[in-house]
Amino acid sequence: MGRMISLNTSRMQCIGAWHAQPPQPAQGGIVVVHEIYGMNAWVRSVVERLAQAGYAAIAPVFFDHVERDVALGYDEEATRRGRQLVGEVGFELAVEDVASAAEAIASAGRIGCVGYSWGGTIALLAATRLGMPAVSYYGSRNVQVMDEVAQAPLLFHFGARDSSIPPEAIQRHREAWPQAEIHVYPGAKHAFDRDGSEEYFHADSSRLARERTAAFFARHLRGVA
Repeated sequence: MGRMISLNTSRMQCIGAWHAQPPQPAQGGIVVVHEIYGMNAWVRSVVERLAQAGYAAIAPVFFDHVERDVALGYDEEATRRGRQLVGEVGFELAVEDVASAAEAIASAGRIGCVGYSWGGTIALLAATRLGMPAVSYYGSRNVQVMDEVAQAPLLFHFGARDSSIPPEAIQRHREAWPQAEIHVYPGAKHAFDRDGSEEYFHADSSRLARERTAAFFARHLRGVA
């Protein structure tokens, strides 16, 4: 069962982080980067699921730099507020927080990163700037950092029906990071992995993406072929 802990950061400010340990000794660790909606129940469920899979998992509460205890829903007002908050946090500070979170679970072994939407771009930056194996789910802001050089393995998941990430943007990923593993899911929109979200969740795409994510982390964190 996960719990909220205090996470030291590079800016001399502590933020919260949802942390869960596996029932058996950890075989690696994973930093989870939330969407623009903050530390809500779905993000905590991702941390719990990864812990059950054998990883020490931790999700920093990035918005604590701006406002404490932000957990948004998915309506229009929440989306507006979330976009404002990620704009205030920015890429640089978020990547520093990922590094702090990775250090907090370093005893687990090799550490990777997974992120969703805005968090998908932060996960990408964890691979280019921190050398962490990373899984980026539908990172619509990835196109802003196409000049970054990957320092670790990358896995990208995209929905073919995601209007925020058109086919030409996905092709740019292939050109920028030719060694990356890239999957496009025909029936999926943006946020297709967010179970409980009736408008966006796509069960078949989510299941397959999670299987591929599990295999990716098994290879790159645990050395399982």
